[in-house]
Amino acid sequence: MDKSIYALGMDIDSCYNGENSLIGGRLVLFFYITNQDDMQWGIRKKLIIFLILVTVLPFGSSIAITYYQTTKSLNNRFVSTNHDLIVKGEDELTVYLEDVAQMSSVLYRYTPFMNVMRDGLSQNLNTNQEEVRRALAYLFNTRPEIEQMHIYIDKGKDSYTNYHSRISGRAKYESIFSHPYYARLNRYNSLFSVIEPPHEMYSYNNISVIPNSEKKNVLSFHNVLRDVPSDKLLGFLSIDINLSKIGAIAGRLYTKDMEDLYIMDEKGVIIYSSNESMIGKENKEKWFGKVKKESASSKSTEWKDKQFSGVIVHDKFSAPYKNWYIVKRIPYDVLYQGARETALINILIGIVTLIFVLIATMFVSFKITAPIKVLIDNMKKVEKGEFEADFDSLGNDEIGMLGRHFKVMIAKINDLIEREYKLDIENKESQLRVLRSQINPHFLYNALQSIGTLALKSKAVPVYSLLTSLSKIMRYSMNMKEDIVPFISELMHVKSYLLLQKQRFDEQFEFELNVPKEVQEILIPKMILQPIVENCFKHGFDQQVGKAFIHIEASVQDDALVCLTVKDNGIGANEEQLKSIRQELYHGVSKEEKHRETIGLKNIYDRLQIYYANQAHMTINSNEETGFSVTVQFPKVMQKEVEHS
Repeated sequence: MDKSIYALGMDIDSCYNGENSLIGGRLVLFFYITNQDDMQWGIRKKLIIFLILVTVLPFGSSIAITYYQTTKSLNNRFVSTNHDLIVKGEDELTVYLEDVAQMSSVLYRYTPFMNVMRDGLSQNLNTNQEEVRRALAYLFNTRPEIEQMHIYIDKGKDSYTNYHSRISGRAKYESIFSHPYYARLNRYNSLFSVIEPPHEMYSYNNISVIPNSEKKNVLSFHNVLRDVPSDKLLGFLSIDINLSKIGAIAGRLYTKDMEDLYIMDEKGVIIYSSNESMIGKENKEKWFGKVKKESASSKSTEWKDKQFSGVIVHDKFSAPYKNWYIVKRIPYDVLYQGARETALINILIGIVTLIFVLIATMFVSFKITAPIKVLIDNMKKVEKGEFEADFDSLGNDEIGMLGRHFKVMIAKINDLIEREYKLDIENKESQLRVLRSQINPHFLYNALQSIGTLALKSKAVPVYSLLTSLSKIMRYSMNMKEDIVPFISELMHVKSYLLLQKQRFDEQFEFELNVPKEVQEILIPKMILQPIVENCFKHGFDQQVGKAFIHIEASVQDDALVCLTVKDNGIGANEEQLKSIRQELYHGVSKEEKHRETIGLKNIYDRLQIYYANQAHMTINSNEETGFSVTVQFPKVMQKEVEHS
């Protein structure tokens, strides 16, 4: 019997990890039940079958119904959301295309140019050519996506091109109406502008020199220029634009590598597609024919073939591009991904639940509740703090093994508690020894104050001032409770430090602080200013012969940035040294190469980057004659999470 139970548990585990876990579990259970004729399986068999039916049927039905309703709801919501999205994209594209198409209207307001269009170039060639060049240059620079422009003047059959801001020379264009779009504009007086679908850029009248490597796909706008209000033909203006702007607008309408987007004209020629190889080609696929038929009555359709299976959301452009289409294809895999994942999770939960129910039934049928109860009683004792097990053995099966491990666990817990208690005592004793070996900072402050008072009584006022400055410096430096302080605190700390240095250098050192009140209350990281000033004494004044001077200045720029500058007149660095210092500051170097004078500045720079999320800047300038200067810029307002950390 024990071997049969063990085999059952192993088979259920192996089937649980496979794809057909429920079917595998049933087969194993059926095999086990039918081969135990010597046992009374009547009630047990009925119970297992009943649990399978009660668990599988309702749960399976609920999963199927939930999946159906979820996919239906997702379909409707997805279609509505995506249709609204492509309509917004359609409106944005229409505005953009209309703006490009209307660029020629600017020329009508430019009287000198229109006079050239009416009278031709010949009367005053140089002046008139300059007007044409000026108009082409102006229009070309209005939009960055313009690749090429072509202007044709009917009076004199002259034409010019502007390719990448290179304006061509004058050329005759006798066969202007061999160009199909110019011929179409001339044929229909009601047309003012036509769009040539994406094509490889070509040279108008063969006067632009376009390298083969530069021949990219462009969308061409061909405009007719007439002598308004009459219909007299004055010329043509063509504008070739790349598809970057259209691609940027279209890119916001679909998810790359998951969905497809198409923009097509009335003939089915693809103006833009998520598949760039399709741009400029005619769409002859069957699904587009269905879209055209249903465009007036529906905003979506479902399609399934070898190439695509999913939902197609579409819309037809309104005037002036009323026969254009925008189409978004969403595969079922993407559309129903969330629903399928939810259904899969529910199925897995159902399988796991069923297995646990079956295992629990088997355990109950083999009367294992008694040893479990013994374990529970012992666990309750453990909860009360009695780490003792009052049973010898629960058998040789898994429950017995559990009982043995429980006893081992209790023994280990007792051992760990005893060791942890001893370790805690030793730690507290170590901490006490450390505390005893430390000097109380308050004792040090009081001692300095007592010495200062004695100096004052002895009329040694300079000594008292120096001790006061030293006490302030130590108190500020040893205060570990504050990481963020007002600027005035940093300033007073530096002032105390400078007063000590002034006593050291006597009349050979002066300093100036120029910090307005609006800066003094700004919160900044602690110990940012003093190390910079200290660097001046370490490396700027160590070989100084004349009078040393330090100037500290701070200001607020554009109500957003704090600018802090520390200058000295010490011995500066030459170009090579300055380059090395900047390299170490901004990029870091190995420990072997690092210069000592850069360590302090590097630490300040790194701290500022952390506190201000890489928005702080440090600039170092120096030469051997004018000294050394450090300028730090950082945001006026620190991030809240850093400020309160």
